Amino acid sequence: MEPKIESSTEEQRMAYISETFRCRSDCDICGICQVFHGKEPLLVFEDYIAGRRTFQEIFREYKRIK
Repeated sequence: MEPKIESSTEEQRMAYISETFRCRSDCDICGICQVFHGKEPLLVFEDYIAGRRTFQEIFREYKRIK
């Protein structure tokens, strides 16, 4: 479960994104790059890390984009 904005620091949220969406160097199995259309997850979740938007808001947005 992602750290909630109200009860976590920017560093904790950044660490969560970095670990959860780290490159696994196996693109055929992983698919992270496809989900975020080649964008770095730390950039995708920049507003979450900064505490401006929730993790779920951003993730849902990328799930809708095809």
